[in-house]
Amino acid sequence: QLFGGWGYMWEYPICRAYADARIVKIAGGSIEIMKTIIARDMFKGKLGRK
Repeated sequence: QLFGGWGYMWEYPICRAYADARIVKIAGGSIEIMKTIIARDMFKGKLGRK
Protein backbone atom coordinates (compact mmCIF):
# COMPACT_ATOMS: atom_id res chain seq x y z
CA GLN A 1 0.00 0.00 0.00
CA LEU A 2 2.90 2.29 0.73
CA PHE A 3 4.15 2.15 -2.86
CA GLY A 4 0.74 2.16 -4.52
CA GLY A 5 0.63 0.47 -7.92
CA TRP A 6 4.41 0.09 -7.99
CA GLY A 7 4.14 -2.54 -5.28
CA TYR A 8 2.15 -4.77 -7.65
CA MET A 9 4.14 -4.37 -10.86
CA TRP A 10 6.87 -6.99 -11.32
CA GLU A 11 8.99 -4.53 -13.32
CA TYR A 12 9.89 -2.67 -10.13
CA PRO A 13 12.34 -4.08 -7.58
CA ILE A 14 10.08 -3.20 -4.65
CA CYS A 15 7.48 -5.72 -5.78
CA ARG A 16 10.04 -8.52 -6.03
CA ALA A 17 11.54 -7.59 -2.65
CA TYR A 18 8.11 -7.63 -1.01
CA ALA A 19 7.24 -10.99 -2.53
CA ASP A 20 10.59 -12.46 -1.46
CA ALA A 21 10.17 -11.15 2.08
CA ARG A 22 6.70 -12.67 2.37
CA ILE A 23 7.76 -16.10 1.11
CA VAL A 24 10.76 -16.22 3.45
CA LYS A 25 8.47 -15.52 6.38
CA ILE A 26 6.01 -18.21 5.28
CA ALA A 27 8.64 -20.82 4.38
CA GLY A 28 10.82 -20.18 7.40
CA GLY A 29 8.19 -20.69 10.06
CA SER A 30 7.52 -18.69 13.16
CA ILE A 31 10.25 -16.81 14.99
CA GLU A 32 10.03 -19.21 17.93
CA ILE A 33 10.58 -22.23 15.69
CA MET A 34 13.53 -20.55 13.98
CA LYS A 35 15.11 -19.71 17.36
CA THR A 36 14.71 -23.32 18.46
CA ILE A 37 16.32 -24.62 15.27
CA ILE A 38 19.25 -22.20 15.56
CA ALA A 39 19.81 -23.02 19.24
CA ARG A 40 19.68 -26.75 18.51
CA ASP A 41 22.26 -26.40 15.75
CA MET A 42 24.52 -24.19 17.89
CA PHE A 43 24.59 -26.59 20.83
CA LYS A 44 24.55 -29.84 18.88
CA GLY A 45 27.14 -32.15 20.40
CA LYS A 46 28.03 -29.71 23.20
CA LEU A 47 25.37 -30.81 25.65
CA GLY A 48 25.61 -34.30 27.06
CA ARG A 49 22.48 -36.41 26.87
CA LYS A 50 21.74 -39.22 29.26
